[in-house]
Amino acid sequence: MNRHRTALSVLLAAGALVAGALTAATPSIAADAPASFRQRHTQGFWTTERMRAAVPLDVTAVPGAARTPVATSATRTTVAPTAAASPTAFPQAGGAWTAGGAVVKTSGRVFFTMGDRTASCSGDSITSANGSTVITAGHCVKYQGAWHTNWVFVPAYNNGSAPYGQWSATKTFATDQWAASEDMNMDVGLAVVAPLNGQTLSQAVGAQGIAFNGGYNKKMYSFGFPAAAPYDGTKLVYCSGNTGKDFLLTKDHSLGCNMTGGSSGGPWFQDFNEATGLGTQVSVNSFGYTFLPNRMYGPYFGNEAKAAYDKAQTS
Repeated sequence: MNRHRTALSVLLAAGALVAGALTAATPSIAADAPASFRQRHTQGFWTTERMRAAVPLDVTAVPGAARTPVATSATRTTVAPTAAASPTAFPQAGGAWTAGGAVVKTSGRVFFTMGDRTASCSGDSITSANGSTVITAGHCVKYQGAWHTNWVFVPAYNNGSAPYGQWSATKTFATDQWAASEDMNMDVGLAVVAPLNGQTLSQAVGAQGIAFNGGYNKKMYSFGFPAAAPYDGTKLVYCSGNTGKDFLLTKDHSLGCNMTGGSSGGPWFQDFNEATGLGTQVSVNSFGYTFLPNRMYGPYFGNEAKAAYDKAQTS
């Protein structure tokens, strides 16, 4: 079977980070693995130096069989953002986001420990019943059968600074399919974060809308904090263009994009407005094929992703 790498290793030469960071292994996961994890934290762990030094998670994965295909008869479900929006400019293969708007505050870097390593991903604050929900990639909360710890979300991350604080997860979630077998079709993770300074996350930075079962072949914007060369993790980066559907090993969305390690979990929006920075989130950065450079893939938000979202937002 062809092998492919997560979005955190898009465009990286084989072994560029693996030699000094992570080694691929076949997951050993129980079929009834729980799809949530109560977080453990070390007080004051994420210093500026540790955030800057966190390695973009670089793993190699083989997609599992799609045992739970997306139902074509599923009902579309949408939670609207706080303003209507429509896309304005295409395409962009990868560049620093300088237009401002809500996305600067709702998106951020995710930091966690994976065994004895410190690592990073990206994430986004989304509209939720608890006002405290972050969405990211499944492998950014759990990988190779182990849940990451010391998990924090840093909205509007800026070169080591946390202008809106570090939001510590109280509990992390994944789709049932990712938790059980790390099925790349279902690479969706979430976190519920504790209030900070008397505010929920959405009160402090806002929240984007989210949609499920919205279909394929849309105009979309993707955001993230790629930290592997040629990027350095200090800036919010975006891609935009017309998406398609993966014709190889998954049922993911596909977008022309050159983001690298560290971008996994960053949001994909349809109906995105460059002026307001608001959109409707329909996927996250997940992986890229080593033999198809400059292309990113993100999971389809179907019933499985909605079930995980519902568990998180009511937790």
